[in-house]
Amino acid sequence: MNGTASPLSGKALVLFEQFKFFLNLYFLIMASSQFIPEIRIGYLYTYWGPLCFVLFVTMCREAVDDIRRYRRDKEANSQKFKMFTNSGIQHAPSSGIKVGDLVFVEKDQRVPADMVLLRTTEKSGACFIRTDQLDGETDWKLRLAVQDTQRLPSNADLLDMHGQVYAEAPQKAIHSFVGTYRRMEVNGAEEPLNIENTLWANTVVASGTALGVVVYTGGESRSVMNTSQPKSKVGLLDLEINTLTKVLFSAVVALSIVMILLKGWGGPWYRYLFRFILLFSYIIPISLRVNLDMGKAVYSWLITRDKHIPGTVVRSTTIPEELGRISYLLTDKTGTLTQNEMVIAHLKTAYSSGTQTVTRQGTPVRRTVVTRIQEAVTALALCHNVTPVYEDKNEETAALQTEADMQSQQTVVYQASSPDEVALVKWTESVGLPLVQRDLNSMQLRAPSGALLSYQILDIFPFTSESKRMGIIVKDEDSGEIVFYLKGADMVMQSIVQYNDWLEEECGNLAREGLRTLVVARRILTADQYQDFQSRYHQAKMSVQGVVESLERDMELLCMTGVEDRLQDNVRPTLEMLRNAGIKIWMLTGDKLETATCIAKSSKLVSRNQDIYTFKKVTGRTEAHLELNNLRRKQDNALVITGDSLQVCLEYYEHEFVELACQCPCVVVCRCSPTQKADIVKLLQVHSGRRTCAIGDGGNDVSMIQAANAGIGIVGKEGKQASMAADFSVNQFSYIGRLLMVHGRDSYKRSASLGQFVIHRGLIISTMQAVFCSVFYFASIALFPGFLMVGYSTIYTTWPVFSLVLDKDVTPETALMYPELYKDLTKGRSLSFKSFFLWVLISLYQGGIIMYGAFLLFEDEFIHVVAITFTSLILTELIMVAMTIRTWHYLMVVAELGSLAVYIASLVVLRNYFDPIFLGTWGFIWKVVVITCVSCIPLYIAKFLRKKFNPPVYAKLT
Repeated sequence: MNGTASPLSGKALVLFEQFKFFLNLYFLIMASSQFIPEIRIGYLYTYWGPLCFVLFVTMCREAVDDIRRYRRDKEANSQKFKMFTNSGIQHAPSSGIKVGDLVFVEKDQRVPADMVLLRTTEKSGACFIRTDQLDGETDWKLRLAVQDTQRLPSNADLLDMHGQVYAEAPQKAIHSFVGTYRRMEVNGAEEPLNIENTLWANTVVASGTALGVVVYTGGESRSVMNTSQPKSKVGLLDLEINTLTKVLFSAVVALSIVMILLKGWGGPWYRYLFRFILLFSYIIPISLRVNLDMGKAVYSWLITRDKHIPGTVVRSTTIPEELGRISYLLTDKTGTLTQNEMVIAHLKTAYSSGTQTVTRQGTPVRRTVVTRIQEAVTALALCHNVTPVYEDKNEETAALQTEADMQSQQTVVYQASSPDEVALVKWTESVGLPLVQRDLNSMQLRAPSGALLSYQILDIFPFTSESKRMGIIVKDEDSGEIVFYLKGADMVMQSIVQYNDWLEEECGNLAREGLRTLVVARRILTADQYQDFQSRYHQAKMSVQGVVESLERDMELLCMTGVEDRLQDNVRPTLEMLRNAGIKIWMLTGDKLETATCIAKSSKLVSRNQDIYTFKKVTGRTEAHLELNNLRRKQDNALVITGDSLQVCLEYYEHEFVELACQCPCVVVCRCSPTQKADIVKLLQVHSGRRTCAIGDGGNDVSMIQAANAGIGIVGKEGKQASMAADFSVNQFSYIGRLLMVHGRDSYKRSASLGQFVIHRGLIISTMQAVFCSVFYFASIALFPGFLMVGYSTIYTTWPVFSLVLDKDVTPETALMYPELYKDLTKGRSLSFKSFFLWVLISLYQGGIIMYGAFLLFEDEFIHVVAITFTSLILTELIMVAMTIRTWHYLMVVAELGSLAVYIASLVVLRNYFDPIFLGTWGFIWKVVVITCVSCIPLYIAKFLRKKFNPPVYAKLT
């Protein structure tokens, strides 16, 4: 669920969120006070009308956002799954799945709930799953069905047996599980269950079809427990506006007290004080919230309509301005920066000049470059743990020969725990040496000539994180030759292979490109050597590595490969643009340290001339202290740290670590859990006080996205969870460049300009009210009738002022070409106390000029003062809007001329407020023109001089 509340509690929650803002709370109190006759100063509608309209607009916007989220959740929860029941196979939505149900999950289908695996279509009970949406790891995981249920003749037998599965209490740990399986009718013997027998919700079945029993659903599933609850987000600009309204409120109270002091304390002074506060309440314009909220809706619409970023969706319309204030971008790796598609980008065979003669089993053999390439390709085709699976309905192909012959008519899918291995086998297939068949003891390849090459698998030494290598001993069934193949990390293999002068340098070159290097070697064994090894190997099962190392000596180096995890389109230029914009990028991934480091290099997150400081594994305070001291000496290095070490540092030295990490050009956190990602986001917000943006594509990124000030979700191949929970949804990573540089900039600049102008509109009329009261013996009487007051902030000036949401200071092309312009936005200068007080001075000057000008030119009746001052006020506002606009849009011209036409028409219609005879005289016209010119021309001259002698940064580029 991504909705923030249920429909019933939603209204209460929205009202609470709205009255948390000082502005709305203040107006609620002001409007409520009008029910008291002694302090009423106008009609109820003049206060309650605008307040109710504000709340109505806000609640409608929040309701639209929540309805969209509800529909997305409903769509996700109504995905159909096959359930196995006594009535046969039935289709049920994922929301209808309960604990104890038997559910089928097919290949490439997402697991709907946490399940214990009972049966698979593989005879061995094995099943591969992809977990990158849960923990960020790219490697496929092997899962095993409960042996007792896998041995049953058919699925139907499950319904006839009486079994029991015990599962531990729900918990967050995604890499552990404790449970038992018991079959009641067979001696009641228990079979222990662990993580290998589970399918967690949000993982994807990568091979075959799985049948499982549901043990956890909904909020008790591992993926949901690792996801934080969504919250209503409030933008920094809204908080800044809220602070300014508190300053304005202080000004209202101070001005009212000054008026009371000048009037004297006689009579019911407290009643007069409250009436003054009500009279000056227009200093804090209630239309401010409406204008800003409607502005947000416009920015959201413009983002979704941008043809350069098709498919972009704004899911939260409350925070588009946040995109213009980002200092830290926290990104996932798998599926966000990368496509999670491995390809061989480089293959280097052992160098030899001309030909070389070696002795093989007593026979001299001439070796050319071609021979070496053949040997290298054969080694890659044999040294792995990959199994080919044929996608065909006729699975009863008895003879291996037949299966091989049918390969051309069937689609083959390679299964392995590591995508790197699959990439290598796919590459050998592309060069004409495909893997045709494999089981526990044998392997078959097809030669380019079409002949089948059969090999017997004698021993396999699997890859471990300690050994960092994988070995296999095979016997060629045609020649009887026994070969030991070994592949592994270059650091390990350098001491194993024969001396050479190129391996280290070449590996360094590939590592700088961000490729994952594998060194492949072999050793040809005689029958006697193998027999000797095998006898020692079986005797020393407890210390396998020691015996295997006896073979890992002086091996013949065959080749070196560079495997690349393909990046998303335009990742490198986008990251460079963001860096130039002053945004610091942190990569948070659940993947291995080596993989994360490679991607950081290949994506140019770490530039070529930048060193990487890999934070050593720390377990206690002393080790953490030493490592932090080492990091302090390498401030210009990129930091790579594991989630466990990070946890230790935060436990003992939180402030010191964050301070040092924030100074690094970029940070990579690997082996990072979903909740840890969210904690890092919150940590940066608290310690740096800056705005954060998180971007990801998987269920494991949801917590991070919801914790960030602006969360962006990518619609990935593996599902839409992240994009549904995010504030903004994009189709690819590169779109965030335009989203931040163009839309973020425009939204922030426009809202800052709009907010300050609406405040100016309230201040100028309050200044006029203050001057009026001071001239008329500090009487608490309104200058303009209630209808004109409401009309001033609505029909007469709303559209010209609101048209500022279409203004822009630079073109999108300039903003993208000079991302350095973005740095200026993070300083918040567009809406600061300096700019605010400048608008206060402008309002005081213009309000004073209009009132004192009217009194100087005042003739017969008071109604003439109202006509002159109100007309001058409207014209001043329209001219000020025109002076504020930097890039004209045709709708701005329509708004200006339309508002002027509406006002001229109302002069004729509203005869109760204006004297029609006086309005037709030259006296009225020249007085209004003179007052308006005096209030506006000096400001225009000041603006012109400032632009000439102190132009803004962007003006130098256009």
